[in-house]
Amino acid sequence: MVDKISSAVAAKVYENISNGPAALSKANTENNSFGDVLKTMAQETIGTMRAGEAASAKAISGDASLPEVVQAITASEVTLQTVVAVRDRLIGAYQEIMRMPV
Repeated sequence: MVDKISSAVAAKVYENISNGPAALSKANTENNSFGDVLKTMAQETIGTMRAGEAASAKAISGDASLPEVVQAITASEVTLQTVVAVRDRLIGAYQEIMRMPV
């Protein structure tokens, strides 16, 4: 049986998804180095992806409700899209630097 997703669950999903930029601005205000910020964001990304995998495994075994699975998988998907976008920007910046005359 499929559970209906309430507006409260949808709001929670949106809140969890939007934590990425908030965590980044929080890390920037603590005067951490750029490497520390990248390390923190990478660790949070890995944690989000692992939570999505765990939720998928629970769904297969029937131990998780549909809203929990949808929330975890949506957060993983958005995280992966963000990582790919950042990677593409970094590669573009590197290529632009390599095109500069010396």
